Amino acid sequence: MFERIYHELRSHAPFTAFGAITGIIIMVFFRNVSSQVSYHIFYVLHPFHVLLSALATTSMYESYKCKADSRKCNIFALLAIGYIGSIGIATLSDSVIPYFVETLLDMPQRQMHIGFIEKWWLIHLFAIAGIIIAYFKPTTKFSHYGHVLLSTWASLFHVIMASRGILSWPSYIAIFLFLFLAVWVPCCISDIAFPLLFTGNKGSCEDH
Repeated sequence: MFERIYHELRSHAPFTAFGAITGIIIMVFFRNVSSQVSYHIFYVLHPFHVLLSALATTSMYESYKCKADSRKCNIFALLAIGYIGSIGIATLSDSVIPYFVETLLDMPQRQMHIGFIEKWWLIHLFAIAGIIIAYFKPTTKFSHYGHVLLSTWASLFHVIMASRGILSWPSYIAIFLFLFLAVWVPCCISDIAFPLLFTGNKGSCEDH
């Protein structure tokens, strides 16, 4: 399992760096948008991040645990693993870590926006939808790459909400590093390490 995690972290580092670069480019163009607009964009990106994260996490568990046993997984196990792995990690990468960076950079409108509390009906709906999709048609490759990008952009607009357009060029460098780390480690943990903890076998996952 640890070899698999190391391999995935290493192989996804270039793509995550690309995502962080796109985030900085987006930030340059959107840095002066109002906090209200950024808030609405965040709550478009964050739910879809949760959906793809639930899809990837649940699919990984199903591919290792269930396909190896040639049977369908218990829906309650899928719900628990997909729910915790998606909402928990998405909240960490999209809201909690950005808030710490906003505090570090002393941004004027910093505030932690916890999606499953502020818009509980929306976030829970998207998480359950991702789990159900994975139950009938598991897929890991597309959902993982897609949610890496969405996580980067959701984290970015959480920061833009707090910045009020007041950023120095050194701040952009700090935000790039934060975007890379905030997405790279949590997303790989969510999609790979977390579901593998519950598989109890050493089967290999197929790329769907």
